[in-house]
Amino acid sequence: MEGFRFVCPQEVMFRDLDVFGHVNNGVYLTYLENARIGYMRDVLGIESLEDLLVIVANVSIDFRSRASLGETLDVGARVSRIGTKSFDMDHEVHGPDGRLVATASTTLVTFDYRGDSTMPVPELWRERIEAYEARDFAAA
Repeated sequence: MEGFRFVCPQEVMFRDLDVFGHVNNGVYLTYLENARIGYMRDVLGIESLEDLLVIVANVSIDFRSRASLGETLDVGARVSRIGTKSFDMDHEVHGPDGRLVATASTTLVTFDYRGDSTMPVPELWRERIEAYEARDFAAA
């Protein structure tokens, strides 16, 4: 997928379908979550729930075409912005024929669950994201 180094394959399962036989809109949140967690594991080195220091603050999804049972979708994830205490991820979902199924953006707030408060984006995360995305987010 052009512009996305991280791509998570996602098979459409029967349980994902609505009464019309295509993927229910709410299921796309799970697809995005699978890609997000995969990105964080691969790029940030997250290995446990205790290291998953984020809260989803916002999700926006635009649906472009339907997806159906048995298709394997490609769900791309990339970081598009890093702030002081949050970062944004962009997503694209493509069908096996290359068609655009959905676009999405997610804002993630870094969160200290023990202290029950927001926290700065860890410097190691920033360094790893910038290296992976080949981009300096401070200049953005």
